[in-house]
Amino acid sequence: MSLSTAPATERPETLTDANWWRQAAVYQIYPRSFADANGDGIGDLQGITAKVPYLKSLGVDAVWLSPFYPSALADGGYDVADYRDVDPKIGTLDDFDRMRSALHEAGIKLVVDIVPNHSSNEHRWFQQALAAGRGSVERDRYIFREGRGDNGELPPSDWTSIFGGPAWTQVEDGQWYLHLFAPEQPDFNWSNPEVREDFLTTLRFWSDRGVDGFRIDVAHALSKDLSDPLPSEAELNQIDRSSGTHPIWDRDEVHEIYAEWRKLFDSYDPPRTAVAEAWVERHRRPRYASAQGLGQAFEFDLLTQEFDAAAFREVVTDSLELAAESGSSSTWVLSNHDVVRHATRYGLPPLQASVGSTERDQKQGQAWVLAGAPETALDRARGERRARAASLFELALPGSAYLYQGEELGLHEVGDIADEARQDPTFFRNPGVDKGRDGCRVPLPWSSEGSSFGFGSGHAHLPQPQWFGDYSVAAQDGAAGSTLELYRAALRLRRELQGAETLQWLETARPDVLSFERPGGWVVMTNFGTEPVDLPEGELLISSAELVAGALPGEATVWLRR
Repeated sequence: MSLSTAPATERPETLTDANWWRQAAVYQIYPRSFADANGDGIGDLQGITAKVPYLKSLGVDAVWLSPFYPSALADGGYDVADYRDVDPKIGTLDDFDRMRSALHEAGIKLVVDIVPNHSSNEHRWFQQALAAGRGSVERDRYIFREGRGDNGELPPSDWTSIFGGPAWTQVEDGQWYLHLFAPEQPDFNWSNPEVREDFLTTLRFWSDRGVDGFRIDVAHALSKDLSDPLPSEAELNQIDRSSGTHPIWDRDEVHEIYAEWRKLFDSYDPPRTAVAEAWVERHRRPRYASAQGLGQAFEFDLLTQEFDAAAFREVVTDSLELAAESGSSSTWVLSNHDVVRHATRYGLPPLQASVGSTERDQKQGQAWVLAGAPETALDRARGERRARAASLFELALPGSAYLYQGEELGLHEVGDIADEARQDPTFFRNPGVDKGRDGCRVPLPWSSEGSSFGFGSGHAHLPQPQWFGDYSVAAQDGAAGSTLELYRAALRLRRELQGAETLQWLETARPDVLSFERPGGWVVMTNFGTEPVDLPEGELLISSAELVAGALPGEATVWLRR
């Protein structure tokens, strides 16, 4: 038996109170690639509303909605032109209200993305800054500087943006503005009180509209010290990031901003939640997750690991220690809109860091995509087997599990998108270095056939491969042993079994096998190796793979009740 037949259970009271988020299963929706109701090739809010029954049947506790705001899509919606509206290509505020109501009626909370480090260059404030000129109050909302050189013809520094290319762009009157990401994403000046007040207005706007929480993009970059003289890029990269004094990243002052936000969040009943995307040093993370700050912070350590028992145990132990320090709950992530899907990562051979590429980039499978996604290098079956085992391991952990749309279908990365079909700015700004993130953002397959596999009545804005039909919702719905049914069963059991946010590691006879016990007497065992392992005594609840003569096969996870 590989799937639980336990009946669906009611959501516990803890998911309706102020602590609903602590052990919630949160499903990330990338709106433009989830479901297309009007057939124009772009996912929309009406499409999400239509799929609420699917989300309820899946058993998630909350939906995290990636940016849906007006945007020129210079960065997949993370270039926001208006923080208090909906992009007309994907809906209206009325559509948003209907979607929120449908989710809430289904018992599902709603978390939305907030992008505070930068706006779109089409934002009215930036357009006003361009028109107003040097020294204006309009320009002070962003980071403008004079250039270097005899006539200011050189940028203020030689910094490179995250997406490649210069981090400064010159405007018509000769000044330069900072953009840590794409040039269409000018950075806000968070020393400006008007910027701070406007974001509080935005947070109130969505909170008053019934949003339950917020995911904060690039939460560690808002506060900056750009006092002259600016360091060179080489000098910048050598500056310590662990003390809160780096000119750009993870400055202590950023927590003054989040303390203001927390007061606003706590003025609601129940308080609004927030989770920080903060790539910071380990000891710096708890402050973002504290009750005086945003309340929770993403921990990406599990996402960046190979499928390895020692690595997984170290990450879990460390994350639980950090959660205890902050008073928050742990966050577990295996896939999201920025990385190669974990079914593919786990099907690739371990890769070592090479010159010019970080170990983390290699582990995320980016080298495979850059090489043209050769099928000979990918063991699809093994990747899916490991992904199912890792997902079942993740869903058993204490804390919040953040799931990315399509992982419940076992979707692989679409690695072989033609260059002319790509959309991600990282591809265009880093030719020959980075293929971008389009492969994990390809629209979902809902049916096994059709022009867009049920995504909409027409085409999809990113090309879908033929093999998508085999992974569709229709192909897996009700199919014994399918990845979709595995997720549904695991999420039902998770809700039924969930207790205190602790676990106890259990000894196993093998270094490639992990086992732990959760409060209430349920035991989890994951075999990271390839040889079967005998199971302890207990009632079988769920397994990611069929047992072999009563033993757990290689690369599989099982839950048991003592």
